[in-house]
Formats: sequence, C-alpha cells, structure tokens
Amino acid sequence: MQEEYGIIILAAGSSSRLGQPKQSLVYNEHTLLKRIVTTAIQSACGAVVVVLGANATLLKKECEGAAMVINDNWQTGMAGSIGCGLKYLTSRHPQLDGVIITVCDQPHITGALLQQLLDAHQQTHLPIIASDYGGITGTPVFFHRALFPELLLLEGDKGAKQLVQKNKDCTGLVAFPLGKEDIDTKEDYERLLRERE
Repeated sequence: MQEEYGIIILAAGSSSRLGQPKQSLVYNEHTLLKRIVTTAIQSACGAVVVVLGANATLLKKECEGAAMVINDNWQTGMAGSIGCGLKYLTSRHPQLDGVIITVCDQPHITGALLQQLLDAHQQTHLPIIASDYGGITGTPVFFHRALFPELLLLEGDKGAKQLVQKNKDCTGLVAFPLGKEDIDTKEDYERLLRERE
C-alpha cells in the first residue's frame, strides 16, 4: 500500500523582529511564502496545508494550490500552528503516515530536500528525520504518525524542536547546510539579497 504523507507550512507569525511580514519578502521574483508553497506542491510529497495567522488576509493569495487554515491563537506560538495544520490534515487524510513540518523563512529549501526526508524515513524507519545545518537540527523535519499525539500536546513557541531533542536516539538527519540561513531581521534579508548578486 502506498504510504501517505502531508506537508505543514507554518506561516502564522507576525515577524515582529523584522517589522513587516517576512512571508511577503521577495526573493528570486517570488515571495518567501509563495516559494515554499510552490516547492512543497511540486515536490509531490503529499497534501500541503499552510497555517496562517497574523496578516492572513494579506497572505492568502500566496497560497494558491494549497489548503489553508487560520490559527486564531497565533500569538501563543508555533505549537498551536503545528496543531492546527496537523488536525486539518488528519481530518481529511485519516490514513496519513507522517508529516513534514516546514517554514517559509528558509529560502533554500528544495523539493529534493523534502523528498530526502521521506526517503530517509523509509530507509531507516526512524520516526523523526530532521534537517542538519552542521551540528544544529531543525526544519524541515519529518514526524511519523506515532508522534502525532505528542505533536498535538506541544505548547508555546518552541515548536517541535523539543520533541526532536527528547527523541535524539531515534532521529535521523539529512544534511541541509543552507538551512542555517533564515530570515528574522532586515539584516538577514539584505544579506540574502547580496548573496544573490
């Protein structure tokens, strides 16, 4: 039987450190949100849902082709958005075998990377496959359905990182050196644009 997966894109935050919605920043002719939505859909790794919150009305147009859910309590942190996305996917795809959780402020995520996460899980049968930025583990990260109950219990703004740390012994890694580049400040964005030149 073909295994079934999903992708949750977390895009609910207000980008307080940046001072404007980071999801709308343009890189290589597309907004950061549009880039990850397109990448996720084209990867064909599973059903894609985007979790919006702050600035949802402004950002809906960037999510074409993907499902959208609104996290009305986005201020409470990333954990609530993970729960919103997971509940949406599992209600529509009850046979879901696992999900990839990703964000929109890592501009170097590719469809090949998302596929590598699934391949690594299928080869090792480990319940978590995280991206490795040279000693740092983070998103995108794959979770097997056995961990869905724990994902739904997460609270606050630590996201799923605490679950990865708690289960280090059963976490596989996929190298993603460019993963350490994420956009949190104006300086981060300016540096990203300079690198492209």
